[in-house]
Amino acid sequence: MNATETIFALALASNTQQQQNFTFAYAQILALGTVEFSQIYQIPCRDGIGADYWNSACLLRSHHTVDEVFAILKQLEQQSGRIRPSHHISLDIDVIAWGASLEHMQFNPKKLPLALDVKIPLYDVWQQPDLNDDQSTQYPVITM
Repeated sequence: MNATETIFALALASNTQQQQNFTFAYAQILALGTVEFSQIYQIPCRDGIGADYWNSACLLRSHHTVDEVFAILKQLEQQSGRIRPSHHISLDIDVIAWGASLEHMQFNPKKLPLALDVKIPLYDVWQQPDLNDDQSTQYPVITM
């Protein structure tokens, strides 16, 4: 555990048994610290092959280290039955950025450039100018 609190910007996605997988993920993430979740959006698959996704994001404030959070999230994906590679994604949770404050976040270079299905929900909880990409397309909001 980290003595100081770190803010993590996370992106969540699922296109298989979405309600079950999001309920599981939300409960597990809440156990890691203080969390603010975005709305859940139904957004078409990026490559047009798989089913529509539920996409959301959150800001997690936690005393866990960056390495611990990465490991915990990968374990949650495995517990949900995630199989790689596949177009049937039970649960995908990515660390998009982390830092001591929202003004000093380090973006995960492996996730850049950010896709629209990450930017839209993330902007709900973090009004960072780079996330306010063309928000003109309205996607359905899911209520759990």
